[in-house]
Amino acid sequence: MTTQPSDVEIAQAHPLKPITEIAATAGIPDAALIPYGTTKAKVDITALQDVEPAEGKIVLVTGVSPTPAGEGKSTVLIGLADAFSQLGERTVVALREPSQGPVMGIKGGAAGGGYSQIVPMEDINLHFTGDFHAISAATNTLASIIDNHIHQGNDLNIDPRKVTWQRCIDVNDRALRNVVTGLGGPTHGVPAETGFTITAASEIMAILCLATSLKDLKKRLGDITIGFTYDGEPVTARQLQAEGALTALMRDALNPNLVQTLGGTPAFVHGGPFANIAHGCNTLLATQTAQKFGDVVLTEAGFGADLGGEKFMDIKSRFGGLDVAGAVVVATIRSQKYNGGQAREDLTTENLEALKAGVINLERHVENIRKFGVKPVVALNLFWSDTQAERDFMREWAEGFGVALAECSVWSDGGAGALDLAQTVRDNFVKGESKQLYDPAAGIEASIETIAHELYRASSVEYGPKAKKDLQYIKDNGWEEFPVVISKTQYSFSDDPTALGAPMGHTLHVRELLPRTGAGFIVALTGDVMTMPGLPKEPAANRIDVTQDGTISGLF
Repeated sequence: MTTQPSDVEIAQAHPLKPITEIAATAGIPDAALIPYGTTKAKVDITALQDVEPAEGKIVLVTGVSPTPAGEGKSTVLIGLADAFSQLGERTVVALREPSQGPVMGIKGGAAGGGYSQIVPMEDINLHFTGDFHAISAATNTLASIIDNHIHQGNDLNIDPRKVTWQRCIDVNDRALRNVVTGLGGPTHGVPAETGFTITAASEIMAILCLATSLKDLKKRLGDITIGFTYDGEPVTARQLQAEGALTALMRDALNPNLVQTLGGTPAFVHGGPFANIAHGCNTLLATQTAQKFGDVVLTEAGFGADLGGEKFMDIKSRFGGLDVAGAVVVATIRSQKYNGGQAREDLTTENLEALKAGVINLERHVENIRKFGVKPVVALNLFWSDTQAERDFMREWAEGFGVALAECSVWSDGGAGALDLAQTVRDNFVKGESKQLYDPAAGIEASIETIAHELYRASSVEYGPKAKKDLQYIKDNGWEEFPVVISKTQYSFSDDPTALGAPMGHTLHVRELLPRTGAGFIVALTGDVMTMPGLPKEPAANRIDVTQDGTISGLF
């Protein structure tokens, strides 16, 4: 009996092309390439100012509500990109960088899987080019500047009890959610209650992902609100004269990272915010750069279409003026059976009743994508346990629901397993019709309620005591017309992770509103979602090792 190779073993066995060759394939000029070794590089955005954009058609890859069985959204995107390349389309990928939190935790990385991966896989899933380290360094530098300013006389009259800026670290560490700093006496600073955010959910991560130039990056960093004075006035990083140092730390991180798929398709992997607690999209610069060199640009948004998909359209597309030509909703038969009530351990067993009951989750995501003026295609990612009867049901369902569906087998077949999907997506392109769901000018409450009613099908929105105070702060400071990023469980359309399928008539509970004035949006924390995850009982880190010759094993 042969043992199936792991993702990392498949990646390690694949001969990589020199990154200079990948850049040449894309048409990226040599002067713009900053190699990091031989298989990855950064692309200097300042060297591309005179490059005429190809205005590549953007295809957004999103998915159904994630389940413990996994749906393979990134894997499908990468295979689909290679399929477009095989069909003769000049194709470029734009993906997020993996966070060390999920890599060492439970979810895994974001480099795809099987024969549908971006490589070098180990580099991408671990330190890569140091972007996450730069974000952490900048975040923590600002925290130290704040503490030092208060310690050294506090000329800005900052209230230590109202400092909202937190440090960050790119690991899942529940012990850092709530901490006290400044202990040990007067020479060690002013004691304060604070906490850590995971780097992927930090504001500087969001700023990196929305900045359009070095000048814009510096402005956004200066616009960060770090807390309030004793008189209730907001204090910015610019008032602390911190934006120059932060920009210096972030300068190189601003340039997109270039790698390749197993099929040799150029891939920009840049920025990595989570979609359940942040805005869930790779950098705007990476997507815009990909548009300069590709006729088709494949990009993703984290988790389901209710989270990452919505934020891609309402945040990223709004800020960047992007037109989305097509959308793919990745689903599996297993995910729909899980939403129909089948236990995780039984998902490999045929169950048409559970499939029929659970397909309402997919229906809701398809309906939601249509509200953005895009024509979605369902990518049915096949697994070995899917039966012919279940596959027949899904085809019949799609025909009856009026949505195009194409099966794919990218994990085992790479791009060849997504040729039908690529053709189907190409047949469903639209131009100039994508739009946002709400107008931020109507105010933060109206924005939240529109998302809650239109996408989550909630009947009401309830603001907790802290959220009500935050709402008044937001209005008093003129931030009420910022767009909103809703932080919500990824497992349900509601803020209750156990409410599977397509719940309706529930209440969305908003417990806190966080102004992100540098990023330019308001974060609404709902339910019990946290900005610092914890590790599971058996973290993935326990299986990772390095052989004596330096080969990493057990990564995935």
